[in-house]
Amino acid sequence: MEECYEKKHIRSEVLNIALPVLVELFLGSLFGMVDMMMLGRIENSKIAAASIASVGITNQPLFIGLSLVQALNVGGTAMVARYIGSRKNDRIESVVKHVVLLNLILLVLPIFIIGIFFTEDIMSLLGAQQDAIMVGKNYFKVIMVGFIFQAFNLSIAAVLRGAGNTKTPMKINLRVNLINVVGNAVLIYGLLGFPKLGVVGAGISTCISHIVASIFLARHVLKKDDLIKVSLKTPLKYDKNIIYNLIKIGVPASLEQVAFRIGILLYVRMVASLGTVVYATHQICLNILSLTFTPGQAFGIAASSLVGKSLGADDLEGAEEYIKESRKIGSIISSTVAVIFFFFGGKIVGLYTKNPEIINEASTVLKIIAFVQPFQSSQLIIAGGLRGAGDTVWTLVATFLGVMVLRVILAYLFVRVLGMGLVGAWIATFVDQFVRWIVIYLRFRTNKWKYITIR
Repeated sequence: MEECYEKKHIRSEVLNIALPVLVELFLGSLFGMVDMMMLGRIENSKIAAASIASVGITNQPLFIGLSLVQALNVGGTAMVARYIGSRKNDRIESVVKHVVLLNLILLVLPIFIIGIFFTEDIMSLLGAQQDAIMVGKNYFKVIMVGFIFQAFNLSIAAVLRGAGNTKTPMKINLRVNLINVVGNAVLIYGLLGFPKLGVVGAGISTCISHIVASIFLARHVLKKDDLIKVSLKTPLKYDKNIIYNLIKIGVPASLEQVAFRIGILLYVRMVASLGTVVYATHQICLNILSLTFTPGQAFGIAASSLVGKSLGADDLEGAEEYIKESRKIGSIISSTVAVIFFFFGGKIVGLYTKNPEIINEASTVLKIIAFVQPFQSSQLIIAGGLRGAGDTVWTLVATFLGVMVLRVILAYLFVRVLGMGLVGAWIATFVDQFVRWIVIYLRFRTNKWKYITIR
């Protein structure tokens, strides 16, 4: 009876943290899909395809920046969770300030400057065709401004989630995503007397939504939150222990993201070389794939927070149970999504475009995506738990082997050598996800992650 109660309690805690994140990420991905559909419905089909392709290409360097920010945030999440578990709440404010300022100085401002001054060079390097560069260069500049605020938002959300507060980021993100969708419609198509700006309008709307989110989040941590309290009157004092923890956890996480993004950039160049229409098809598939990441990411965040708190309280068995329960629920959800994609892929792609060539090829890719789902979800959730424990070295190993080595080599073989086109590129993605799952799962089974310490 007691064991049954304990399992229900674990499930309840996992769901309390994961469900708000799941709703936030799912609706955020859905809004992103709507944005892409709006671009795909621009009257001139060539401009529509170039707009979609330019968004996909310009998002790659943006994602590099955001990934590095998130890597540093991993340390913030792990520390906040550990300090709460060990009742050292007085250290949390210093963690928040260190994470935000280090992100701004070391990552955000340098990436912003490079993005603004080398826009066309970056797009060309990524394999963008001239039509995509002409349509997308101003969009790139606008989203780089939004990147400053988006990075701040990610840092604050990370420490809130470390404390188990996932409802606040959810509520704020849902509001600003709604603002973004309405703003996109108005500025892309020139509604309500506004100019018709196309893809640049989408960038402006996105930038405004990030600024609004920053205002909401800053107001929350300055005035409202019980655990994450920040005072502008209290001066930041350099804390070598926090810096040590951020380096110990954040450096492998940063290298993981660098390996991931370099691998993805090489992969994207191969896909982009197939032409603008094929790349637009690929971008639509990625946009739909983003929806399938949500269960793994949501339950990975839940596992990260709960594992950190458990290890902070020296509850090693509880930490393992939280990972197992998170993986179980997340896998059920992702498998359901896989079935939908396998049987109804064509109808989903039809929401983006009327081009029969794109619909046919993207439908085939969605069937491959369906098979990816169980492995993708499981490795995302277990990896989230390992990061909550501060074990970021093995997630680095898995990503380097899966993305940098296997995905890139196999994509080259399938796309360039065997001429399998876009389908070949996505088969390489399946192999990558499967291998990453094996590495992460084997690391989890060793139990060595339970004994990683932080200062």
